[in-house]
Amino acid sequence: MTKIALFPGSFDPLTNGHLNLIERSTKMFDTVIVGIFVNTNKTALFSVEEKLALIKEAVAHLENVEVIVQETKLTVESAADLGANFLIRGIRNVKDYEYEKDIARMNHHLAPEVETVFLLADENYAHISSSLLKEVLKFGGDVSSYLPMAINQALNQKNREMKLNE
Repeated sequence: MTKIALFPGSFDPLTNGHLNLIERSTKMFDTVIVGIFVNTNKTALFSVEEKLALIKEAVAHLENVEVIVQETKLTVESAADLGANFLIRGIRNVKDYEYEKDIARMNHHLAPEVETVFLLADENYAHISSSLLKEVLKFGGDVSSYLPMAINQALNQKNREMKLNE
């Protein structure tokens, strides 16, 4: 049986923490699909097209990783369409666990055949989030060690453009 996992997220932007989870997942699953989904509770900095291009570049070194965009379906519906029996979710702390546990239970209710796999964040990245990195960068902080190089460059460019428009 081929083991296919879907790693869904808004990835605005994809961080080295996300990349670490993707890399670790490739050792457990035959195919890992990074799914760029819409988070209706957030305003995205990057367009879907920008995210797709940046994430593809960040995972280009991983042979068994695909990147897709899904803007209109539930995660478990996308998993079924892709033949994925597993969802990958990263856990940084207790707050993440509580949030992810509820989502996993709902996903199990909607699609009992899809199993959620929690991976603990690497200690080097457990304190970061995309939102935190964007906030630090906005006020001039250096977040380059937490981002793939191309994504760091794109984020810095977005930050410059936003400052010009203020």
